[in-house]
Amino acid sequence: MKKTLLLLLLITSLYATTANYSIIVNKPFDAALFDITQDYDRTITAVGFSKEYKNNSNGAASYTDAFDYLASVSQKFGSQMHIIKVDKTAKIILSEISNLPKFNQAIALVKTPTNGYFVGGYTLDGSLLIVKLDAKANLLYSRTFGTKNYDRMNNLILMSDGGVLAVGSSITSRSSSDSMFNTGLGNNDIFITRFSKTGQKLWSKKYGTVYDDQGIDAVEARDGSIIVIGTTSYEKNRDVSIMRLTENGNRVWLKHYQKKANDDNTVIPKKIIRLKDNNFVLALTQYNHMQKEHIRLIKFDLYQNILIDKEISTTYPSEINDIKEYSDGKLIAVGYVKDTYNTDGLAMIMDSNFILLTQEHYGEENYDVFNAVTIMHNSQAAIAGLHTNNDSQETNMWITKLNRDATMAQVSSNVDSFYEKLREIFKVELKAKKIEIKKDLSINIIGSTLNFEVGAYKLTSAQKSFLTTLSAQLLPFLYANKENIQSLEINGHTSSEWGKSDFTDTYLNNEKLSLNRSYETMSYLFRKQKKSIQVWLTQVLRGSGYSSSQQVEYSNIESKKKSRRVSFKVILK
Repeated sequence: MKKTLLLLLLITSLYATTANYSIIVNKPFDAALFDITQDYDRTITAVGFSKEYKNNSNGAASYTDAFDYLASVSQKFGSQMHIIKVDKTAKIILSEISNLPKFNQAIALVKTPTNGYFVGGYTLDGSLLIVKLDAKANLLYSRTFGTKNYDRMNNLILMSDGGVLAVGSSITSRSSSDSMFNTGLGNNDIFITRFSKTGQKLWSKKYGTVYDDQGIDAVEARDGSIIVIGTTSYEKNRDVSIMRLTENGNRVWLKHYQKKANDDNTVIPKKIIRLKDNNFVLALTQYNHMQKEHIRLIKFDLYQNILIDKEISTTYPSEINDIKEYSDGKLIAVGYVKDTYNTDGLAMIMDSNFILLTQEHYGEENYDVFNAVTIMHNSQAAIAGLHTNNDSQETNMWITKLNRDATMAQVSSNVDSFYEKLREIFKVELKAKKIEIKKDLSINIIGSTLNFEVGAYKLTSAQKSFLTTLSAQLLPFLYANKENIQSLEINGHTSSEWGKSDFTDTYLNNEKLSLNRSYETMSYLFRKQKKSIQVWLTQVLRGSGYSSSQQVEYSNIESKKKSRRVSFKVILK
């Protein structure tokens, strides 16, 4: 799997420094982040849950209702809403856990015009929950709503009037006195509730069929109507439903996308957004005949017309959890990608026609997922998710920031300046397509005559000549700015093949080869420098081998020749 290994920030206190903008918040029990937004002061706020211990104060109380008993024992161990705020230096400036009487889980975060937040979620006894916070995450009010049964919220959507729309599902009420009893349509129904900006419930309605229906997400159209996506499950089938409602919740139209005859593929809707052209993009997970998930995107208009329907081909099973549109019409999507051995956070950049431009994978040798993304004022993307430490079974909260090209952002405020200076220094090499420079300050050698042959690590005359030219420009520039340089990495890479060896031997052989390529390049450049630069390089130079974990791919197919290379990366303080 193509994967970028991160120097992850393991938070044991409220602040630590790191070159990459990647923050891991470790808690004693499971924790995760599900939504993220940028504040008006340019800080980043994310919401999710962490597990807390709470004594059961009910003593020897007796119960005649099984559901009430389950609700009482859920108070012993459970989740509480957790809100995290970080600044541009990756410093945590706020970490608040809710003190609500019932354990709960937050799944959505909405920014208010007053710089506060709406937070949506559910309590663990099956009720739905909306909380309004001020800019410092102080509780202004909370609203618990729903039926007397098992309800779940899947998203909370900001409306143009400053209020919010809660989208989720509810099992038909078990109590005849429940005001929602007569509107229960099946075993499980789409459940939508609209609130004003002051927290007043405007309306609450159920939708669905006699089968199991679930509300997934919604978005407000330009005319104030609401587009809702969901699923309908029956027998072994699961259909995608798209519904248009008036602003008061009255249904305008409903469209079911059913599987074709003899089609074993299952399709699950994940996210819907409104584009700047006022059309909509629906992100789905589609399972192939091997029951492996991959990505499907559908663009449609307000009148049910399909404009684009495209499957995004990926080498490994992949899924989108969130998608956003840039001002120029390009899209960023985040989720996960997995192989037999681990799961990584996935970030993809696509054009307006859903053509994949680039993708990056982030994580370590365990379970890592991106859950939500927001596009920031400077076109960087802030991402919330979860990370699992190696040899651990407990998840942690994860916030990271990516550049426009999906590379990992650095914390340093000098990154943009260094990026532009490097592009100016190497404008000839960039134009000749001998190198590429990315926003994370990595320099990849891509010239067709500059790659290594299969199994080779000794430098050719062409490689030596180019490295001499490159170092003559790069190293004096870095040395002149040495007070800003934390390290200079020289990384060796290989393609994925190694004869007929098994997985273990293939990896180890390629890892040794990539280290040799890194060392040969490093030693050649080091010997070419004058003494003063050599002395400085001993403090900042780092060599490593990535084996074949960072393959060069085109249209999701490995370019074995271009994968056999070395790359450089500048890490700023």
